[in-house]
Amino acid sequence: MKPTAVDYSENKTHDRIYSNHGNPPVIDMLQPDCLRLLDVGCGAGDNAALLKSRYPECQVFGITHSEAEEEIARRHMKRCWILDIEGEFPSDLENKKFDALMFSHVLEHLSEPAAVLARFSRLLNPGGVVLIAVPNILSWRQRIQFLFGRFEYESAGVLDDTHLRFFTYFTADPYLLAQSPDLALQFKGVTGSVPLWLLRRYALPKTWSDAVDVWGCRHWPNLFGVQILIKAEKK
Repeated sequence: MKPTAVDYSENKTHDRIYSNHGNPPVIDMLQPDCLRLLDVGCGAGDNAALLKSRYPECQVFGITHSEAEEEIARRHMKRCWILDIEGEFPSDLENKKFDALMFSHVLEHLSEPAAVLARFSRLLNPGGVVLIAVPNILSWRQRIQFLFGRFEYESAGVLDDTHLRFFTYFTADPYLLAQSPDLALQFKGVTGSVPLWLLRRYALPKTWSDAVDVWGCRHWPNLFGVQILIKAEKK
């Protein structure tokens, strides 16, 4: 699920509100018995709202760098902090423990995402999990653009103008987990689509079309995968 940037300022990153309908594939990786989750880079709280609709007993906490996002996100959370993810933890966060950490399309915005992930992993209970979603810079749409010599930043999407790091299916987990020896990879996959165009729109039933997408993403994840999904467990 690509986040949609709604910018109510004049391109000021700290006032940009990231809002969408949540990221169901990330929530699908969460174990049902999770009782406390920290959504790092929670945006407007869309994942928290989706998670609470599935698991009402789960306490959701969040972190954002935007006062505008916090005002919206806190409606779905027990607590939401406003802070720089790459900075120091406040004392009331440093002492908390969680069953899961969620990084849904946030790590690509950081200068040192692997170091941030390693630092946040200290907040996990033993057996807790980290759920990660990052965009794939080499999906088929991007490859076509690169083939024609286009590399242009946009206000949202894979080439969001606030992205500092870029990942592929093959490089994402080795890079992001490199500084976290206490995290063991449990799952890696992608979501995306196979370019069926008119055939998808007019000829194939939706179930067939979806099955083709699943098949393509399973066999060629670095080509057809738009979103890379990673789940790692704390040893």
